Amino acid sequence: MADDELSGGIQRAAADPLETGSSANEALVATTMKTADARKRVSLPETAVLFAVLAVLVIFFSITSPYFLNTANLINILQNTARIGIVACPATLLLIGGQFDLSVGSAAAFVAMVTAIAAATSGSPITPGLPLWAALLAGVVAALLVGLLNAVSVTVFRINALITTLATLAILRGLTKVASDGQTVRLEEFTWLGTDRVLGLPIPVYIFAAVVVAFFFVLRYTTYGRSMYAIGASPTAARLAGIRTDRAIFIAFILSAAGAGLSGLILVSQVGSASPNAGIGLELAAVTAVVLGGASLSGGRGSIVGTTLAVLIIGVLGNGLIQLAVPSYWIDVAGGALLLIAVGFDQVRVRFTHAAA
Repeated sequence: MADDELSGGIQRAAADPLETGSSANEALVATTMKTADARKRVSLPETAVLFAVLAVLVIFFSITSPYFLNTANLINILQNTARIGIVACPATLLLIGGQFDLSVGSAAAFVAMVTAIAAATSGSPITPGLPLWAALLAGVVAALLVGLLNAVSVTVFRINALITTLATLAILRGLTKVASDGQTVRLEEFTWLGTDRVLGLPIPVYIFAAVVVAFFFVLRYTTYGRSMYAIGASPTAARLAGIRTDRAIFIAFILSAAGAGLSGLILVSQVGSASPNAGIGLELAAVTAVVLGGASLSGGRGSIVGTTLAVLIIGVLGNGLIQLAVPSYWIDVAGGALLLIAVGFDQVRVRFTHAAA
């Protein structure tokens, strides 16, 4: 990829003198670059720890449940975690850049509902009865509009990302209920995306794998990915380096909405209907996976490999607890505790990073 992407990129900006001619600014940029690079290098031992935790969970549940370690159940875990992972990958990109998107659960439900209603001939106040391809196109447009709403609010109107996405979370959930009159809308002819299998694996698993590979490549080998690390480490230094920070963040919010929309389409395909309550808790699972995977709430660090391992940990933990007949509300407690522990470790990492700087 050319180095002039996003107005110069990190490498050229670090090498060329800044237009201001200030040695202090040059030092700030250099320090930011070193910090971002150091944070990326720290991901290896964190990844090893996550892999060890995943292995321990698999061994534990294999011993305690005779139904855990079999092919059907393992495929079930992958299928259930695919939707979370598809959302968690762009969420990792956003958090690396110091941004949040808490509207993904509502966005997934909204896109699913728009698609179902567009194809519906009954069961909804609005029944266009469009062909399936047109209904899917309507869902894609809905996801794009959600991304534009979040991106414009944050980058143009300068509204805090947390406030913006909390607002859109409520707006989209409300619109989903209004459009469906609070009812579930059937979409039975659209099953291939969520349930069909290729070589024994459901299609969502392949989609999840493709998303992981794509975001791994973007973060590791592109100027855009390096720009997001620099923006998260220090937005001021990134701007001084010539990076168009607003454009980079704008794209990240669009990608986040696209991931949420794809997750919503997979869900409606799997269950054959769109529910106004679909996607509740998806944002919690995604944030837990991203933070547990090593991304910092202060931005500037994180990895797709870590996020992927964390998604699998969440999936194995939830499935294993179900295998042990643990009540569902205790599984919710475990999920919340996992997020709290992950954030606690993140704060410890930040303190050690500042102490070592």
